[in-house]
Amino acid sequence: QLQVAESGGGLVQAGGSLRLSCEISGSILEYYFIRWFRQAPGKERELVALATSGRMTMYGAFVKDRFHISRDNARNTVSLEMNDLTPEDTAVYYCNADDTWGQGTQVIVSS
Repeated sequence: QLQVAESGGGLVQAGGSLRLSCEISGSILEYYFIRWFRQAPGKERELVALATSGRMTMYGAFVKDRFHISRDNARNTVSLEMNDLTPEDTAVYYCNADDTWGQGTQVIVSS
């Protein structure tokens, strides 16, 4: 059974960086289309980035070249490198693989 687990969230000051990880278990990462979403309090969940099994990537408009998604199929892990963070990036970040969701990891950016 496919399972997804996020890690790497935390508290960071504005302008700082975080690296989130999404680990896939119960299956093989290379089969899956991976998406990172986020949800801030009182807001709808929005797409942050995606990486296809063919290694194509796309980002939400708000990312503005600050984030980078990458796949490590050997480790069954997808990473989201986030740079130049702002308080507006504060949210719970979720990984999604084939409509399977993780529990999310909290990111808090202080001003």
